[in-house]
Amino acid sequence: MVSYFEWVQDLQHHFWRETEVISRLQEIMTRSFDKIWEVAGREGISLRAAALMEGIGRVAEAHRIRGLYP
Repeated sequence: MVSYFEWVQDLQHHFWRETEVISRLQEIMTRSFDKIWEVAGREGISLRAAALMEGIGRVAEAHRIRGLYP
């Protein structure tokens, strides 16, 4: 995630302070964990399986919206 943040900052020529990077990272990781926890509980599966399920679902949705070659 932090590498992605660095890439975005380079593109925008706007650099964040360390505290802002940590804050954004914590927000994204917390939101992601909460989603995976919810899926695992609802489906009765492990966190690993829930993460894989969520990731595959996101890729499938992007493929559906954008097609094979965007």
